[in-house]
Amino acid sequence: MPVSRRAFLTGAAVLGIGAVSACESAPSTWQSRLLGVAKDGTLTYHEPNGYRLPDFGAVGYRGGQQLPTVETVRTVGPIEGDNTAHLQSAIDEVAGMPLGPQGFRGALELRPGTYRIKGTLRVAGNGVVLRGAGDGEDPETNTVLRAVGNSPSARDVIVVGTRGSWNGQDPDTRTKVTDELVPLGSTSLTVADPGSLGEGDLVVIVHPDDPTWLKAIDRGGTEDDPSWKPDDVPIMYLRRVVEVSGDRITIDAPLYQALDRSLTRCYLYRWDEAGLSTDIGVEKLRIDIKASGTKDRKHAANGIRLMNLRDAWVRDCTVLRFAKAGIYTTYTTQATVAGCHALEPASPIRPGYRYNFDAEQGSQQILFTDCHATQGRHSFVANGGSSTSGIVFHRTTATGSRASSEGHRRWSQGLLFDNHEEIRPRVDTTILLGSRGDYGSGHGWSAVNSVAWNTRASARLVVQRPPTAQNFAIGCGGRVTGNGPVDAPTGYREGTGRPGLEPASLYEAQHAASTR
Repeated sequence: MPVSRRAFLTGAAVLGIGAVSACESAPSTWQSRLLGVAKDGTLTYHEPNGYRLPDFGAVGYRGGQQLPTVETVRTVGPIEGDNTAHLQSAIDEVAGMPLGPQGFRGALELRPGTYRIKGTLRVAGNGVVLRGAGDGEDPETNTVLRAVGNSPSARDVIVVGTRGSWNGQDPDTRTKVTDELVPLGSTSLTVADPGSLGEGDLVVIVHPDDPTWLKAIDRGGTEDDPSWKPDDVPIMYLRRVVEVSGDRITIDAPLYQALDRSLTRCYLYRWDEAGLSTDIGVEKLRIDIKASGTKDRKHAANGIRLMNLRDAWVRDCTVLRFAKAGIYTTYTTQATVAGCHALEPASPIRPGYRYNFDAEQGSQQILFTDCHATQGRHSFVANGGSSTSGIVFHRTTATGSRASSEGHRRWSQGLLFDNHEEIRPRVDTTILLGSRGDYGSGHGWSAVNSVAWNTRASARLVVQRPPTAQNFAIGCGGRVTGNGPVDAPTGYREGTGRPGLEPASLYEAQHAASTR
């Protein structure tokens, strides 16, 4: 995948690469004991302690494909006063146009200028792109959405998609998973009755949180808070079927949790896709939320919210002075957030605020790449519990962090901090892959089967080993330790402070291998 100039420079900083004089040489390269990479890019996974690195190669828009360039079909400029209805009418006009052969209706382009927005813009039509002229601060050459007022309270400025969940089942499609063990990283499984399942179907794979499994994971490790109970943390994956061969189903992306029949009885069903939107993009906008002070919260809470989406993107956007999140995802799969900034949040510095880039419930296979956050409590965070997995923070940076970037609660799986850098943090722990114990509402084991790779924490990076799972910190800078908010076994650590890790980016290497 292409990497921007800014991302390249960030990556260079993470690797400790600067100007190299004629008498100096670059650091020698080395490879993890868990992953071998051949000259042709072929990857070989090793499991010396029975734990395998997760595979993130299918994360992102359409499995990590390059973002498309969609033709402009309508252009508008700002008007006096509130522009909400003016822009919504133009968005709806494009949504009413026919789909083209590539699955797009076209882009609505907003000319440079300042657009006052008192409400919420909604983009729900498949194949629609909302595009500005740029995300800089000068309205002469950029598109600035000036979000004013607080009605309704704590609103979103832009909503992409519509509300929904994965609960809807097509009739008579539920079937048991019959494998004794489906290992972490698998892309196929055996079912009792494939029935009418076929190529292209979207299926929900469910790992129930039965009492036996909950006991195996220490009932969440919630310390003084109530233990997790059945139906608190069911694990769900939304996947597309790519092949059905007899009773064997092959899916489009790996699993981030082993399905162990001795601990719980898993099943899957075909999702009815109620309300699902696809192939929608937001590009080149600056969302400037009006706030009365740095700790004011009576204004728009979120800049851009993605929900009930598949194959969507946000590119080259800046959001300022949000209360909760700059970019926020729920029930969204295979999305890319690229070249975006979530800056200067305006809110109290307390729980529930300042989650700059926030992957919440049902967020899966989402790539955040070349993004920057400032003054966040949890600048880059998986905050959706057990339904959140496959979240990649790739070549990202956070300045002035006031709490850790992390898996935030209740068994989020498959997080990757890849060439992430913390700059001048205002907190001792900047990345947490482990347990939060009785923090929040019994957050317990908040990140499992997750990886920090070639990442500079600039403070303490906590990596701990959950029961039945593992977390990894490989080639990272900073104080890499197992000493976190609660006592727990130390996770897998390798090459701390050692430059030259190969591959330099785990995501880039895995994605390249997946497309061969």
